[in-house]
Amino acid sequence: MCAEHQWPEFPPTKTGLWGLCPRCGKGKIFSGFLTLKKSCPVCGLDLSFADPADGPAFFVMCFACIPSAFFAVWLEVAHSPPYWVHLVTSLPLILLTCIPPLRPLKGWLIASQYFNKAEEGRLVFREEPPKSS
Repeated sequence: MCAEHQWPEFPPTKTGLWGLCPRCGKGKIFSGFLTLKKSCPVCGLDLSFADPADGPAFFVMCFACIPSAFFAVWLEVAHSPPYWVHLVTSLPLILLTCIPPLRPLKGWLIASQYFNKAEEGRLVFREEPPKSS
């Protein structure tokens, strides 16, 4: 691609949640469920900058897994059902609220890193001003 090409700015919610390239908005960035491609097949954007780390898992745990686990605990304390009831209700609820959001959240975090030009934090050491006597 041409280095001088001007790419439109896409908001992270428009591209990331759908797993699209944050630069061109057309190429798919995932080669598997959570595996990133090396680069965008449409515009050639190098995706090595992308490092969402544990971000998607953290958000899923906070907003989906914890409420689902509270439901399972409430069900146990309030009704003391047999274990098969938990297998039929709690386990599918936890799986359905925790696994599907991982990919859109990872895409959104990657698109947000690109959109905000996020980089690894670095310490900057400055010289101290001379002390006045």
